[in-house]
Amino acid sequence: MLDIQKIRADFPILSQKVNGKPLVYFDNGATSQKPQVVIDAISNYYQEINANIHRGVHTLSQLATDAYEVSRAKVQNHINAKFPHEVLFTSGTTFGINLVANGFASILKPGDEVLVSALEHHSNIVPWQMLCEKTGATLKVIPMNENGELIISEYDKLLSTKTKIVTVNHISNALGTINPIKYMIDKAHEVGAAILIDGAQAVPHLKPDVQALDCDFYAFSGHKMCGPTGTGILYGKEAWLNKLPPYQGGGEMIKEVTFEKTTYADLPHKFEAGTPNIAGGIVLGTAIDYMNEIGFENIQKQELELLDHATKQLLEIEGVRIFGTSEAKTSVVSFNIDGIHPYDIGTIIDKLGIAVRTGHHCAQPIMNFFGIPGTIRASFSFYNTKEEIDIMIDAVKKAKMMLS
Repeated sequence: MLDIQKIRADFPILSQKVNGKPLVYFDNGATSQKPQVVIDAISNYYQEINANIHRGVHTLSQLATDAYEVSRAKVQNHINAKFPHEVLFTSGTTFGINLVANGFASILKPGDEVLVSALEHHSNIVPWQMLCEKTGATLKVIPMNENGELIISEYDKLLSTKTKIVTVNHISNALGTINPIKYMIDKAHEVGAAILIDGAQAVPHLKPDVQALDCDFYAFSGHKMCGPTGTGILYGKEAWLNKLPPYQGGGEMIKEVTFEKTTYADLPHKFEAGTPNIAGGIVLGTAIDYMNEIGFENIQKQELELLDHATKQLLEIEGVRIFGTSEAKTSVVSFNIDGIHPYDIGTIIDKLGIAVRTGHHCAQPIMNFFGIPGTIRASFSFYNTKEEIDIMIDAVKKAKMMLS
C-alpha cells in the first residue's frame, strides 16, 4: 500500500497553488513532475562534478564519466538489455525514432514497405513518411477500431516479405490503449521485418523487458518518468546498431579521422556524437532508482484505481463520451462533452487549478478517425489521488453548466 501523502511530499510543485487553487496536475502524459531527489541530483552534478565526459584524465572528468556510465548500466538493468552498449542516450523518444528511420534510409528501396499503426503520435509517423519519400518505400497503416484498439487481423494481412520495419507504440498517448506488442513483434519477425516500439507512454507505468519482448528497438523519454527534460533512451539490438550508419557526425563518435577517411567508434559511442546532456543522463538514473523504490506493481495498482474512479465519475455526467475504451488500458482518460469544444472546458477548469491537456495530442489521425477536433485528456500518475479526481469532476460539471 502506497503512502500517497508521503510520496506527494517528494514533489515540491504539487504543493503550490494555480489561480488561487491547489494545483491538480493531470497532464502527466505530456510530462511528469519531478521529485526533490531528482531536482537535487541536477544541482549536485553542476556543483560537484561538472566536466565533459570520456575525454579527460582529470578527476572531475573521470567522476562525471563514471556517473554517466553508471546511469547507462541502471537503464540496462531496468529494461533488461543484454549489453550496456545497446543503450543509447538521446534527447528523447523523437530523437531515437529519427535515428532509426535515418539508418533505414540506407536499407530501404522502392517496393519495400514500412508499417505504422493508426494509434501513433506524430513523432512516430512523420519520420517514416520522410523516409518513404526519400527511399521510394511505401508506408502502410495498421487500422484501428471504435474502441481505440488496433485490428490485429488486418496487421497480419499487411505483413509480408516486403515489410522491412514495423513501428508501433507500446501505449497510445491519446487514448491509453496498451497494444499487444509481444504478438506484433513475433509476427514481424516471422516475415523477417525489424520492429521499433515507441515506449514513451509505457515507461512511466511499467518496466519493459526488451529481451523477453525480443523487440529490435525500444525508444523512450526520461521526462515522462520523473526524469529531466531533454533526456531519453534508444535501445537497439547489438546486431542492428552495428548495421545502421551513424546518425550524426562529430566528436566522440569517431575512432580515427583523416581528410581521406574517418572510421567510427564502437557502440554506443558511434551514435553519441558531441557533448551530451551529461547532467540529464546521470539524473535519469536517479529517476529510475526513485520509481523502482516505489515499485512498478504499486504504481500500476494505484494508477488503475485512479483510472477506474475517473471513468465511473465521468460517465455519470450527461453528454460525456470517453474515447479509448480498450480492456487493456493505462491511466489516461480522453473525453468530450456533447456540443462543447474541449478547449473551452480545459480553459475553464484551468482557472480552478486543474491542469489537463486539450487538443489532438499530436495524434491527428486518431481524431480524424473519430471525426472530432480533439479531446480533453486527463492523464494520471502514481502521485495523484481520487480526491483530486473528484475536484476535476466538480470542475467539469461547473464548466458544462457555464457553456451549455
